[in-house]
Amino acid sequence: MKLGLVLHELHHSENDLAQELLHASERHKVDHSIYHLGQDLAEWSRQHVREIAEIAGDYGQKLDPEPKSELGTARRLRERGSEMLGRKGFPELALLHDLREIYTKACGVSADWEMLAQAAQGIQHLDLLAVVQRCHPDTLRQMKWANAAIKENSTQILVS
Repeated sequence: MKLGLVLHELHHSENDLAQELLHASERHKVDHSIYHLGQDLAEWSRQHVREIAEIAGDYGQKLDPEPKSELGTARRLRERGSEMLGRKGFPELALLHDLREIYTKACGVSADWEMLAQAAQGIQHLDLLAVVQRCHPDTLRQMKWANAAIKENSTQILVS
C-alpha cells in the first residue's frame, strides 16, 4: 500500500510549512498580525506532524512525532542574514516573497491531504479519514490567510 509513502511526504511537507511560517513570523516581527498569526498557524502544522506520525505506523512508516525545530544559532544567523539583505534591497518585497512561499507550501500540503482523503474513503479506513478531517481544514485556513495577506499587502507594497 502506498499510503505510507504519502504520509511520509505529508509529514515532511507539514514540517516544512511550519518552519516557513515560523521563519516568516520571525522575519516580520514588526507586523504584529504576521508575527502572531504566523506563530499560531505554525503550531497547527506542528500538531499535524504529531497526528501524522501517530497514524503512520499503521501504514509501515516510523515518523518522528516531534516537529522539526531549528537550533537557536542557525535561526539567529538566518535572521541576521535576512536583516542584512533587507537593508540592501527591498525589505517590503521580502514579506510578499514569504507569503507566496507559505501559500505555495500550504497548497501542496492541501493536495496531499486531499489524496489521503480520497484513498481513505475508497478503502474505508476511518481512522485515517478522521485525521484528514481534523487537519485538512486547518491547512485550507493557512492557505486562505496567506492569500488574503498577499492581497492586503500587494497594493501597498508594489504601488508605493
